[in-house]
Amino acid sequence: MCVYNVPEEDIYRPACWNAFGMDKEGQDYRACQTYGPMYKTNC
Repeated sequence: MCVYNVPEEDIYRPACWNAFGMDKEGQDYRACQTYGPMYKTNC
C-alpha cells in the first residue's frame, strides 16, 4: 500500500499494526499481507 500523497495525519493505522515492526511503511505492507484486503474490486 503506497500512500505517499496522503498527509501523515490523515492515515489511519490501528494500534495492532505496531506488532508489525518499527517503520510505518513496512507495517502497512506486513499488516496487509497478514490481514488481507479490506475491499475487493469486481474489475
